[in-house]
Amino acid sequence: MASIKIILRVNKPNKESKLPLCIQIIKDRKKSVIHLGHYLDPNEWDSVKQKVKKSHPNHHALNILLLKKLTEANNKFLEIETQKSSATAKAIQRTIKTKGNSRFFGQAETYLSGLKQSGKYNRYSADKPRVNRFIEFLEGEDISFQDITVPLLNKFKAYLKGTREITDRTIINHLVVIRTIFSQAIKDNLVESKFYPFGKDKIRIKFPESQKVSLTIEEVKKLEDAKLSPESSLNHARNLWLLSFYFAGMRISDLLRLKWSDIDDGRLSYTMGKNAKSGSLKIPEKASLILSFYKSNPNKTGFVFSNLDNVHNYSDLFEVQRKISYATKTIDESLQRLALEQGISKNLTMHIARHTFGNLSGDKIPIQMLQKLYRHTSILTTIGYQSNFINQDTDEALNSVINFSD
Repeated sequence: MASIKIILRVNKPNKESKLPLCIQIIKDRKKSVIHLGHYLDPNEWDSVKQKVKKSHPNHHALNILLLKKLTEANNKFLEIETQKSSATAKAIQRTIKTKGNSRFFGQAETYLSGLKQSGKYNRYSADKPRVNRFIEFLEGEDISFQDITVPLLNKFKAYLKGTREITDRTIINHLVVIRTIFSQAIKDNLVESKFYPFGKDKIRIKFPESQKVSLTIEEVKKLEDAKLSPESSLNHARNLWLLSFYFAGMRISDLLRLKWSDIDDGRLSYTMGKNAKSGSLKIPEKASLILSFYKSNPNKTGFVFSNLDNVHNYSDLFEVQRKISYATKTIDESLQRLALEQGISKNLTMHIARHTFGNLSGDKIPIQMLQKLYRHTSILTTIGYQSNFINQDTDEALNSVINFSD
């Protein structure tokens, strides 16, 4: 059992030699404290009654506040004890300090806040509605983690299918968010792992296979040969798509962040945003021709493209990602119009450039060389990029794909 009480912390005086009022938590002989933001002279505190003495001018208001804080702390302790009998003093402290953190709603709020603070706009904008749909399913009633059971999650899956026209992949994405938040609670010692409802003989998360759409060589040539007004949005979208393809499926988020300083002596060097891996690649002639078009009218911001010109604070990663997301949507809309004009029936998007390079390179480049071009850390999962290229080999490999003959 834990001991929770109000103390005056004698070894932490402020500049005025006053001592801080704190909540002290003792569990298994280990202590943690939570500062309450108020300081007293030592002679103004009754340590036996845990009250501010009448000699303090605001003793009545302070004592009401302390009683409220102590009651909240004890209630939070009881919540966490029902979910994790072996909770440490530190875990209890974290639970009390973060309002609602020991239950799903509070932990979900902490998770979303973390995404926002780390600048992960795409994850945040996708996962927040998923959290809200689970809250909607619960009819707004908060829930403890031990009550998130296999039967409950199966009911949630049925609820999603019954209230929305969604795919199995979308349902899986909802479960992944709940699993992530639950795992976060376990890591923070807020719930025991025995209550984890995912895994073997429980809720198993398996992503359904999806067909990756790509263009044929003939369709890529249609984009290359399309006669477009140089200043049109269709031309800009076409240029970005082709550059992504020419640079081995470079992601749009990395493409829009390119600066002229990333280009030197005919080579492109950049750090990939997804996994922070860096590399260098010789700029193919086809890509160089497109870049020269933008070089003739460079931006003051130093970016190759103007899509991020209106960002107010480039150090705010969340704002930058949000701007990239909006820009990508506009670019994809232009690509779809362009595809219709060029007789391409596929739903053309920026991401298809990556699929196209992958599919067209399959029988031209050994898998080990593709691993270097993509900067993959694993051939099996194709997730992370390698940090460096073997430049001569990768340059020849890249040219073997994009410099096809007429």
